Amino acid sequence: MAFWKFWRRKPGPEPPSAPVEDGLLVFAHTSEVIRAEAVLKEAGFPVTVMGPPPEIQSGCDLVIRFPLIRQLEILRLLADRGLSPLQAVPVRGPLLKPVDLFQVTDFGRYLMVRAANMKLTVDKETREIVNVSGGGCPDVPYLAAQLVGRTLERAPRPRELGHTLCGYALELAFTELERRCC
Repeated sequence: MAFWKFWRRKPGPEPPSAPVEDGLLVFAHTSEVIRAEAVLKEAGFPVTVMGPPPEIQSGCDLVIRFPLIRQLEILRLLADRGLSPLQAVPVRGPLLKPVDLFQVTDFGRYLMVRAANMKLTVDKETREIVNVSGGGCPDVPYLAAQLVGRTLERAPRPRELGHTLCGYALELAFTELERRCC
């Protein structure tokens, strides 16, 4: 009986356990990622900005995760808008999984959200921003000065103040705090 099982087995690679559904767009600069995200979301594509897996890092600390089945549409739209990713790669296996940008820490009265290398902390009772830290961009001290001491409702949006990776990450943290806080 064992002989027949072996004999009937077809040679070749095993089929993949799950179909590849997502892809990653890799860009040279953070500003391109920010522009591409805005273009794609405006067009209704379900995209997410994430940290790149180490295997495809190219200098930019962000990638765009997109539905792979819509790759041609997405690349055409980006080309029409003057945006060209360095590469578009399918997400295959655990090594090419993008990194989630958020880490949330609850300190009791305070809630901190880390997005990429930027951290934003608020007082959960008053919704006042008590700390901005992290990053290495030159606009971080300015961003902190504009945000600390203001409530989430009265603070300016970080995306309106800065245009670096740190400003973008701070906007993500700000949005996540608005969603989670109080």
